[in-house]
Amino acid sequence: MPKRILEGVVVSDKGDKTVVVKVERTLLHPVLKKTVRRSKRYHAHDEGNVYKTGEAIKIVECAPKSKLKTWEVLPKASA
Repeated sequence: MPKRILEGVVVSDKGDKTVVVKVERTLLHPVLKKTVRRSKRYHAHDEGNVYKTGEAIKIVECAPKSKLKTWEVLPKASA
C-alpha cells in the first residue's frame, strides 16, 4: 500500500528531532454547500532539526517512532 504524503506548515519546532505540522483540507458542508476548512496537527520526525516555524513542508507516513510520531519529513530535494 502506498504511503500517504501530506503538505502543511510547521507550527512548532521546539522538540528535539520533532516538528509539529498543521495540515489544512477543504470540504463541502453537506447541508449548507459552503466550503469549510478543517485542520489537523501532526508530529513528524525531523532528523537534523532542519525545519523552522512557518516553513511549508511535506510529510510522509512511516512506522511509529514514538507515541505521537508516525510521520517523517520528506527531504527538501524530493519535496
